[in-house]
Amino acid sequence: MTDALIKDVLTRTRRIAVVGVSPNPARPSHYVAEYLAEKGYDVVPVNPVHAGKEVFGKTIVATLAEIDPPVQMVDIFRRSEDVPPVVDEALAAFPDLETIWMQMGITNAEAAAKAEARGVDVIQDRCPKVEIPRLLG
Repeated sequence: MTDALIKDVLTRTRRIAVVGVSPNPARPSHYVAEYLAEKGYDVVPVNPVHAGKEVFGKTIVATLAEIDPPVQMVDIFRRSEDVPPVVDEALAAFPDLETIWMQMGITNAEAAAKAEARGVDVIQDRCPKVEIPRLLG
């Protein structure tokens, strides 16, 4: 994962599914997703527990399969051991998916290898809310 790759992903991506988003504004998944929306990204919040609720003007959906049109990036706020089924769902739902992004503290080599084998860029243990100001100003 180079700075060049991260900058490229953040520059070319326009539509992002945030898996594990919380309606609680104090939770990192909420304020990161809201930050991305404020920066002009089209954010689709995903969380089966909170499906139907609204966050920052968007309705939370239960699954990635419900999203239409497709997203370019799936940003994951789930424990590392819970990442593989999210990646499987993302690869099935979005044949042209460009990026899997795992938030700070989240890594999963197996899921990353599976996504990379399909030509998907993988970023692990990083936060776009940190990387955007650092790399894009």
